[in-house]
Amino acid sequence: MARLAALVLGFVVAAALIVGMQLPLLHPVASTKLDALHLGLRRATNPIAWPSEGSAAVVIPSLGVERSWHNSVAPIASLTKLMTAYVVLKHFPLAVGETGPCLTITPDDVTAYDQLKLTDQSSVAVTSGESLCEIDLLNGLLVHSASNYAVLLATMVAGNVTSFTSLMNQTAEQLGLNGTHYDDVSGFSNQSVSTALDQGRLAALLMRSPLVRDIVDQTSVVLPFAGTVYSFTPDVGIDNVIGVKSGRTAAAGGCDVMAMTFLNGTTTDVAYAVVLGQRGGNLLGPAGEAALSLEQSALTQDHVRLGAGTVVGTIGWGPHRTHVVLARSVRLTWWAAKGPPSTQVHVRTFSSGIRKGQVVGFVSVGARARLALIASAAVAPPSLWQRLR
Repeated sequence: MARLAALVLGFVVAAALIVGMQLPLLHPVASTKLDALHLGLRRATNPIAWPSEGSAAVVIPSLGVERSWHNSVAPIASLTKLMTAYVVLKHFPLAVGETGPCLTITPDDVTAYDQLKLTDQSSVAVTSGESLCEIDLLNGLLVHSASNYAVLLATMVAGNVTSFTSLMNQTAEQLGLNGTHYDDVSGFSNQSVSTALDQGRLAALLMRSPLVRDIVDQTSVVLPFAGTVYSFTPDVGIDNVIGVKSGRTAAAGGCDVMAMTFLNGTTTDVAYAVVLGQRGGNLLGPAGEAALSLEQSALTQDHVRLGAGTVVGTIGWGPHRTHVVLARSVRLTWWAAKGPPSTQVHVRTFSSGIRKGQVVGFVSVGARARLALIASAAVAPPSLWQRLR
């Protein structure tokens, strides 16, 4: 009797071991294929209007966007004056309503103005004995691109142009503008070079100053002796454009750093479009057109509406499958400059049947949206007998 009991027990244990070994075979894990949602987002994204020549960049600090196109080192003409202004304000900070230190124009300054005009550089007329303060010089520098004002500011800060140019290059290095090198304070030299992305980053830093924001948003400015002079920056005051700086030389072509405000929810933010090396016409016109098209395309809000029941893949076992669909409708919106939001799919593990309407996982879209995925119909794994036939 004891021998019989031992045999029965041994049989039961052996059977249990066999069944245990067969459980993975009896209950394989369901496989999933989820990719339709990703493709839908990509199709809904409008292209960025990069220019057909030269190089370009888009910088939108509030969105964490820094994108560039053909970001090569090139002459930047009067965009050089952005760094001139940046270094001046680092040494002589100025708030709105303040005038800053002043200087008196000498006969040598008048001669320097005359020489600059002979080389067709943008300058502002000065007269001996005239008093010009920092705010006057910054207005003339950034609004009318006055090269002689750039020299006066450099002298005010560093005593001479050579020393000031060294400060500009030191600052570029400190800011990580690795594609940038300055050979003068005005950009007339073809050796004053940078990249579109570097100039976008610099403009964003400079525009943190409320004073600079006020200056570059002017279409004209009144100066002590020269009177009213006008901005060369295209589209200021039109289509939400608030600056920043343009420039042109034969070597650099047309260059433009355009700042534009846009509404991000309830907050007004600023985006920057930079174009270098534009050709045709007076150079500034094509540069302004290219920058505006780039800016507007980058600030387009793309969207896609996905209805409840939208198929995003399948789940199941071999030929025994069902559609995975969105549990509810959703409208996804994103800025074209950022491109479609990233997606991450999280699917539960199933080794037995799945019910119709059962949540099988989630898809995370960007940082905010988390969408439930459900099975559109019931599905079960094939039986062991079906798989062994």
